[in-house]
This record gives sequence, structure tokens and C-alpha cells, in this order.
Amino acid sequence: MSKKTLVIGASLKPMRYSNMAINKLVLYKHNVVAIGLRKGTVAGVTILTAKDTDALYDLPISEVHTVTLYLNALRQAKYYDFIISLHPKRVIFNPGTENEHFYTLLTANNIAFEVSCTLVLLSTNQY
Repeated sequence: MSKKTLVIGASLKPMRYSNMAINKLVLYKHNVVAIGLRKGTVAGVTILTAKDTDALYDLPISEVHTVTLYLNALRQAKYYDFIISLHPKRVIFNPGTENEHFYTLLTANNIAFEVSCTLVLLSTNQY
């Protein structure tokens, strides 16, 4: 079953894990939306950008099942309200993105989260 996934911290660089995740999500037939610092395309997925926090709400993103993070805890702060407003089923904190404060906010909003690796979850059929 396809799970619409929002990748935050998407990179155009093939050696970045966010780029690898986009490729693997597409390979596994998931609908992917991506937000990054630079516009471009990865595996047919257009990377969206938002110059400021308010612009996030103008991006064409809806009905997200999973948000997978590739930003460190400090860079995540500007996305808290936006992610919560999407009401995803879960948020995945990939290695290096752990964030106790955000876990608390997600729990308070009844949004599940897991500290895991999207690439591993996909490879082991646990996504």
C-alpha cells in the first residue's frame, strides 16, 4: 500500500541519505513530496522550497501519511507547526535528527513517531 511521504531536508546530492530515501520511496511505489533548500528533481520528485515559515502553508501538500526528517533538531523548529497541521500518521526521525522536544509536541497532538531509518524500514519491509 502506498503511503504518501513528505521528506523534509531533501537534497539534490546523490550521496545524501535524503536523496537515497526519495529514490527508494519511489522505487517502492510510495507517493513522495519533498522540501529542501534548493529546487530540483530527484527520481521524478520535484523538491519544493519555502523561503520562510509562512510560505510552507502555501506548498501543495495534503493527506500525508508519513513525514521523514533529514534535518537536525535546531533546523526542525521552523517546521513544528507545519508538520502538526498536516496531521500525519507518523513522523520518522532518521539518525541524527533525534529531538526530545518535538517528540513531546507530537505526542500532545496524537501523532505517532519513531526513531528509525527510512532506508532500513523500506529494506526490511517494515515501512
